Amino acid sequence: MKVFISWSGERSREVAAYLYEWLPCVIQAAQPWMSSKDIDKGSIWFNEINDELKDTAVGIICITKENKNKPWILFEAGALLKGLSSNRVIPLLIDLEIKDIESPLSQFNATLPTREGMLGLVRSINNELQSNKLKENVLDSSFNTYWDQFNPKFNEIMEDTHILENKVEERSEKEILSEILNTTRTLEKKLRSIDSSEKTYAVPEVLQRKMREEILKLMNEGNSRNEIVSKLSTLYTLPERHILNHYMKLQSELMEEAIYGNHYNAEK
Repeated sequence: MKVFISWSGERSREVAAYLYEWLPCVIQAAQPWMSSKDIDKGSIWFNEINDELKDTAVGIICITKENKNKPWILFEAGALLKGLSSNRVIPLLIDLEIKDIESPLSQFNATLPTREGMLGLVRSINNELQSNKLKENVLDSSFNTYWDQFNPKFNEIMEDTHILENKVEERSEKEILSEILNTTRTLEKKLRSIDSSEKTYAVPEVLQRKMREEILKLMNEGNSRNEIVSKLSTLYTLPERHILNHYMKLQSELMEEAIYGNHYNAEK
């Protein structure tokens, strides 16, 4: 079962890398994935990350003071939320308290790197294994064995990765949303360039409008990103990448409206 580990910054990366090694020791069926380890050289990084997000069962977001407002960590959190239910997206607060987390990360059930918090995290992962899940007493025994390794290593990472407090920026919600919008636009452009490099045909404007209506309808019904892409790909017999491109474009437009208001869109 795939566990997507999201990170940004040195401290976050070090904790993510250790989780990558530690989780399969506790739960052998867990298959962690993180970009710095699993993207092949020469591959298109966005394609790979998007593919991994589609197949992910649980997402862990390694949050620090340094990265809590960074656009990429927020984008991956949003991407995970669109593909998974919120109870399967777990922010791990490395050097923060629950009260330090603001929207959009505050909508998730965050956990702390304490014994109780990490036990809850591995139980959440185990619950997604369904028929292959470990019995509770077996899981607890495995966790107790490997917690004695996790805690000293975590403390070592904390000591070796110092974050300068004056580098941690406090930004307004509008500034954060603007950065996420810029990141989303960049990813949308990458999708378009990938599409244009392949043998594709232009989607008629009438069909584009129909797809937009269907995407909005499915979003309002609570469908995840993956569900929307899959349903519309089948409905219109188009590659999923085409649908994802339209989905990303609509997300950008909705985010622009959230940041700048309807007046902005009227002027476009």
